[in-house]
Amino acid sequence: MNPAPETDCPPAVDHTGPRKPDSGLPNNWREALVALIASRIALIRLEARQSAKSNASRAIRMAAAAFCLLFAWMLLLAGGIAAIAAAAGWAWHWVALATAVLHVLIAWILVTTCKAAAPAFTATRAEFQKDREWIENFQKKPKSSN
Repeated sequence: MNPAPETDCPPAVDHTGPRKPDSGLPNNWREALVALIASRIALIRLEARQSAKSNASRAIRMAAAAFCLLFAWMLLLAGGIAAIAAAAGWAWHWVALATAVLHVLIAWILVTTCKAAAPAFTATRAEFQKDREWIENFQKKPKSSN
């Protein structure tokens, strides 16, 4: 049985004792700090995963461009040597030179599609900025003296 009289007023809140475990709120500032740090770490992990995917795609395109440039260089050498040796007519070396030009064009297209990466960790930086502003506002508020 509850000895308290039934009234329309909400029960008095005791700010001195610990909170109930089912409230979902941290019991003290240390738990709040740990929860804040855990949420920031989770956010960093999420954005790191997204950044890794973006950078992997960019690295694949750069590797393909490097391969095309290497292949073009080999064809240019073979075509140049054959051109100097033959010095006249339409021989196989002109096909090799045309293929080299084609590979240079492909490499150029791949390199130009590798745009600068978007800034990483934008959400994390925004959250840190909010934290800084909250701390600044918290420090500026005058403490009430009761």
